[in-house]
Amino acid sequence: MSPAALLRNALRVLIPLAVACTFYLYLYPIFLGCAFPLPQPVDKAEQDTVAAFQDTLRQHVLSSNKAAPFRLLALGDPQLEGDTSIRNYNRESFPHLTWAIRHLTFKTDHPSLWRRWRQVAHDLVDVFFEDMPDTAESIRKRIDLFGNDFYLAHIYRTLKWWARPTHVTVLGDLLGSQWIKTPEFERRSWRFWNRSFKGGERVPDDVALYPAEEYDVTGLLGVDDENAAAWRRRVINVAGNHDIGYAGDLTQERLERFERVFGKAAYELRFELPINDPTLNATIYDPEKNPDSNRLIPELRIVNVNNMNLDTPAADQSLQDKTYSFVNDVINTASAVEYAGHFTVVLTHIPLYKPEGICVDAPFFSFHAGGGVKEQNQLSADASRGFLEGIFGLSGDPNAPGQGRGRRGVVLNGHDHEGCDIYHYINQTEGEERQWRVTRWSDAQTEKIPGTPGVPGLREITVRSMMGGFGGNAGLLSVWFDEDEWEWRFEFANCALGRQYFWWFVHIIDLIAIVALVLYGALQAAGLDVEKRPNARDTGAMKNENIEKKLIHVGNGETKKG
Repeated sequence: MSPAALLRNALRVLIPLAVACTFYLYLYPIFLGCAFPLPQPVDKAEQDTVAAFQDTLRQHVLSSNKAAPFRLLALGDPQLEGDTSIRNYNRESFPHLTWAIRHLTFKTDHPSLWRRWRQVAHDLVDVFFEDMPDTAESIRKRIDLFGNDFYLAHIYRTLKWWARPTHVTVLGDLLGSQWIKTPEFERRSWRFWNRSFKGGERVPDDVALYPAEEYDVTGLLGVDDENAAAWRRRVINVAGNHDIGYAGDLTQERLERFERVFGKAAYELRFELPINDPTLNATIYDPEKNPDSNRLIPELRIVNVNNMNLDTPAADQSLQDKTYSFVNDVINTASAVEYAGHFTVVLTHIPLYKPEGICVDAPFFSFHAGGGVKEQNQLSADASRGFLEGIFGLSGDPNAPGQGRGRRGVVLNGHDHEGCDIYHYINQTEGEERQWRVTRWSDAQTEKIPGTPGVPGLREITVRSMMGGFGGNAGLLSVWFDEDEWEWRFEFANCALGRQYFWWFVHIIDLIAIVALVLYGALQAAGLDVEKRPNARDTGAMKNENIEKKLIHVGNGETKKG
């Protein structure tokens, strides 16, 4: 079989396989039915995923008036690794070979020629059993890092195109280590913005504002203007432990370089939802015209909290004081719990406290020998209450303002790469024995805990990591406003690309198919495809000639076969 024929047969298999796999990879949200949840009635517990998918498809063809006005693409823990993960980083690839040559050229001192030759033999053995495996692994790791950048980029780019989020956030651990030096930090940061999140922008410092009583709204929801287009490009980056370190590692230098490249580590954003119905507008609180109303102008507040140094002890007390002041100012500038119409989305990295067995990561703390938090899986119970009772105003006391129901909202975080969806609640009927409890969101729904009178609570969603080892996940959070109840509602969905191996497989198959196609075309152009089938006329002539040769006529008029 000629080379051209071999390539032709191989392409008959490669091309359909490559086309099918490539279509799936680059359209995976469509095949998986990924879409932002649609606004739904209060009494409807399950999401209508089919309707959400159809509405997303309709957005690409026409337009949609059903989509939620706030759609957040939440990505967790990309953790870009770098040179420090490469075995032969910052050293030569074959050090034992170099030493062997130095010994052979008498550039080293040895007491005898025998010991010199013995050392040469040892170094040559190490070349095969140490240098070559290390070099091979280092090459593999460099290729893996290069591919991983584009694997993450594929998730971000594809879901941003298909799902059409209004906002995007990365929930901490943008990079893989807080211990890296500034040059390596700059290299990984460049890869983040120019490969993995190409086209994205950090939130400008003049937009990321400190909480205040008097403020200007950041933008309008449900209005497609230049500001909305700018927010589709921006990435709300949350600081994680691998970005700036835990409380015992966090320094001013680490925080400043993070904020310089990725944006501020603590700030708030406020988005207003316009109400176009004059009748509804007349029901909104006004100190002069409508002072008895508890309805506020619908507003969604995003609070980006650096919770890396909420727990003690901290290496830099001044930085911890700033974090405490920020949280206190978030609480003091929030609307009163008696009023309706505001919704708070807290973005942070370390999850709130929960007992062992609820999520994969159990409570865990470790400390440096000289003091300072070295590692933690969750916030402490006290720090978690600062979110529940402070920022959201929830209370176990039924006589508290707003009967302890608190403010509407949700907490999104990362850190636990496995992800978790849970519900914090407190039963006011338990009297002095009442305490904060935690259960999985699915169990809370089954037991109908959310919305039960006298049981205020809050949902916390830990987004599963977008790293290949955890399936390339992305969270889709939809938030919409219920004008009848004058409350915000939300729903969450997950979309997973799958392990990075499939991404590699598709691109390797595509590369092989392209190379094979080019080689086949070159052989055809050079006239080397010599394995050609005869045409029909030649085949017929050859057949008739063979028949004539086989027939022999004899004298008695009979035909004899030769």
